[in-house]
Amino acid sequence: MKKAAIVLALASTLMTPVAQAAAPKAMKTAAASAVDAQAKQIQVMVDQVFSYAEPGFQEVKTSEYLTAILERNGFTVTRGVAGIPTAFTATWGSGGPLIALGSDIDDVLGVSQIPGIPNIKPLLEGAPGHGEGHNAGMPLVIAAAIAVKQVMEKNKIPGRLMLWPGVAEELLATKAYYVRDGLFKDVDACIFTHVSSDFSTGYGEMGSNGMVSVEYSFHGKTAHAGGMPWEGRSALDGVELMDVAWNFRREHLPLTQRSHSVITNGGGQPNVVPDTASVWYYFRERTFKSIRDLYNVGNEIADAAAKATGTTVTRQILGYAAPNFGNKPLAEAAYANIVAVGMPKWTADDQAFAKAVQETNKRKVEPLRDKVAELSTPESRKPSMGGGSDDIGDIMWTVPTITIRFPSNIPNMIGHNVTSAIAMATPIAHKGAVAGAKALAMTVLDLMTTPKLVADAKAYFKDVQLKTDSYDPVITASDKPAIWLNAKTMKLLRPEMEKFYYDPAKYPTYLDQLGIKYPTLTPQ
Repeated sequence: MKKAAIVLALASTLMTPVAQAAAPKAMKTAAASAVDAQAKQIQVMVDQVFSYAEPGFQEVKTSEYLTAILERNGFTVTRGVAGIPTAFTATWGSGGPLIALGSDIDDVLGVSQIPGIPNIKPLLEGAPGHGEGHNAGMPLVIAAAIAVKQVMEKNKIPGRLMLWPGVAEELLATKAYYVRDGLFKDVDACIFTHVSSDFSTGYGEMGSNGMVSVEYSFHGKTAHAGGMPWEGRSALDGVELMDVAWNFRREHLPLTQRSHSVITNGGGQPNVVPDTASVWYYFRERTFKSIRDLYNVGNEIADAAAKATGTTVTRQILGYAAPNFGNKPLAEAAYANIVAVGMPKWTADDQAFAKAVQETNKRKVEPLRDKVAELSTPESRKPSMGGGSDDIGDIMWTVPTITIRFPSNIPNMIGHNVTSAIAMATPIAHKGAVAGAKALAMTVLDLMTTPKLVADAKAYFKDVQLKTDSYDPVITASDKPAIWLNAKTMKLLRPEMEKFYYDPAKYPTYLDQLGIKYPTLTPQ
C-alpha cells in the first residue's frame, strides 16, 4: 500500500504542468530576428536539397553542400562518422551544456515529382524524390544553429552545439550505429526535427513501432530447369516458402506488429534453377522485447524454409530503430516556444495551392492550419496499435530527446508518396522551416541559459523513461552500416538527375528555374 501510494504521488507530480525556466525574452527575440534574416538562405537550402533528391547512403551532394555552409559559419565538421561516408558532425562552442540538433536528409525511391504543380508528374521518371519532405529539416536546423551561435557570442554564453544528419532514415539504418559508436556519449540533450503539416511536439511513449531490417539470403544449387530440375535446389523456393509461411503466421501475431518484405534477388532466368535468392524484411513492434521476439520468429521461419527446400540461409541486419520516447521537460519547453512563434502567416495563394493539391489528388480538403497543435502527452494520445518507425528512437534511449514537428507540408498527403513532395520546394515549405527554426533556436537558448532545464530533462530520462524499459538493440558489435544500398540506383540515375539540380546563382527559387508560376492551380 505504501509503495503504491509513493508511485501514485510520483505519477501525479509528473503529470502536473510546471513552469519552465527559460532564456530571457530579449535573447529569444534576437534569435527569431536572426532566423528571419536567414529566410532567403533557408529558401535556397530547402530548394537545393530538394533538387539533389538523394536516397539513403547516397546523400553525397546534400552532405557536401550542408557541411560547406556549416564550415563557412564557423562550425568544425567531422565527416564520415560511424563509418558512414555521408554522415557528419558539425560542432561549435566551449563549456556549458552540449546540445545535439539533427534532422534527416535522405529521400524515397521512385517518387520524383515536379514541385509547385497540383498533379503527379515526375521530374525524372523512376528517380527518387523528397516524398517525405526531408529536404527542409537540416536547413531549418542550420538556420537555428547560426541564430543561436550569434546570440551566444553576443551575450558570452558558454555552451556547445553538435549538428548531425539523419542518413538513410528511410532505411532506418544509421542512428543505432551513431549511438553504438559513441557520437552522443557526452551530449546533455538532443532536439530532432521532422516535417509535418502541423507544428507540435510531445513526450512519453510516442506510440510508434521499433523495427529490425534484415535480408535473408538463400543458397541452393543450379541445374537445367527443364532437363534435370531434380539436380537443383532452388534458392527462390526458399524465399517463396518463407514468404508463404510468414503470411500464415501473421494470424497468430499480436495486432501491434507490422511486417513487410520485398524480394531483392529472385534468380536469373527461368530455365536455370536459381542458386541464390534474397528477401528483405522489416519487422516492427512496440517494445524492445517484442521486436526481438518478432525477429526471432522470422529467423525460425527462414531456417525452416531452408530445411524444407534443401537449401541453406544466411541473414544480414540492414537497419534497426528503437521505439520513440520523448522527454517531458524538453517537450514542455519546446512547446512554449512553438506557441510563442505560432503558425506561419499563410497567404491566399498558399491556401489556394493546398486546396488544389488536395482536390486534384482526391485527398481530404483541409486548409493549411492556423493554430499550433496541442502538446501531445500520454494522456491525450489514443492507445497505439502499432505503425511506422523512426530511428531517432535510438538516440531517445541514449540521451534526453524530443522531436519538433514543423509545418512545411500540406495536410492529408500520403507519406512516402509523390503527394508529399509536391509542396516541398514552395513557399509553404519555406515558411514552415522558418517557423520551426525559430522554435528550435529559442529552445536551445533555454537549455543554454537555464541549468535546471537540463537537470530536469536528465532526471526525467533516468527516473521515468528508464523505469519503463531499457535500450536493447538487435544490432551487434560486428554489424556494419549497409552503405552499399542504393549505390547502383544512383550510379544509373545521377547523370540524368544532375540536369535538374537547382542553380541559385541564376534563379531566385527552384520553381523559377523550372518555369512554374506559384500558385499553379490546374494540372500541368
